[in-house]
Amino acid sequence: MTAKLAASRGAKVMLVARNEASLREAVDAITSAGGDADYVVADVGDAAAVGAAGARAVARFGRIDTWVNDAGTAIYAKLIDTPLDEHEQLFPTNYFGTVHGALTAYEHMREKGGAFIAIGSIASDLPSPILSAYAASKHAVKGFVDALRVEFTADRVPISVALIKPSGIDTPIAQHAANHVDGEAMIPPPVYDPTVVAEAILDAAVHVRRDITVGGAGHLQVLLGTHFPALLDRMSKLLEAPMSDPKQPATPETSIFSPVQRGQERSGRQPGRRFSLYTAAERHPALVGGAALVAALGAAALLTRSPPKEAS
Repeated sequence: MTAKLAASRGAKVMLVARNEASLREAVDAITSAGGDADYVVADVGDAAAVGAAGARAVARFGRIDTWVNDAGTAIYAKLIDTPLDEHEQLFPTNYFGTVHGALTAYEHMREKGGAFIAIGSIASDLPSPILSAYAASKHAVKGFVDALRVEFTADRVPISVALIKPSGIDTPIAQHAANHVDGEAMIPPPVYDPTVVAEAILDAAVHVRRDITVGGAGHLQVLLGTHFPALLDRMSKLLEAPMSDPKQPATPETSIFSPVQRGQERSGRQPGRRFSLYTAAERHPALVGGAALVAALGAAALLTRSPPKEAS
């Protein structure tokens, strides 16, 4: 989705993933529409493979301006029920994939500058029942990205560092997850369309953004967890309910250890909202700030205006 949107706006795109068939389909779709794209088959958990992908991008297009780390997978299970091999496999993809991408991006962008963009989650800021291991990995991603930004700022490295934190997004992540709950795994509501995330990513590619939360509903959940953590703890059972659909059979495949379905951008089960006013506001802080200033001045004018004289 993001690659297609970027290519439609003139970007030269290099796609990296484990599934060559999916990569070929995506590149064919981009080039058929007049875009310029290529691909490299690599597992982001393999540092050498990610480095080779970066070198291939430079050889193909001459330079790297923007690096987006969005590979991710999930496990639906309570922590005590999470198989250790799956838990250990989750981190090479979700966390070390981000680390490997950052190191490669730094190597190629440290002189001329660019943008490094990592995909976190509102689970970077919140605990999550059932998606517990996933939330832990996204907390780790946020910690790494925030620390990297501090170091780049201190060393005056000309690379912007952005963390995109989506709410529930209509992608096949639940269907590709390792599922240890009853029934089909579901995306935690409310659900947004992936185009909202793609627009946020492309915005961070051309503007310096610290982080962008995709979805106002997700932001409200983060505020609740930040300011009322004990209340969030007590709501855990309520939050677990929409994580699965016991009436639907569980998807037997998982992308934890190897790629599964090809070329699927959406779940086909949980259509998402195509617009987030909150995310749009985050992407245009000057407009929001200006509107707030106008409102504040208007309020001040009302408060300081002299009261009307009484009729004699």
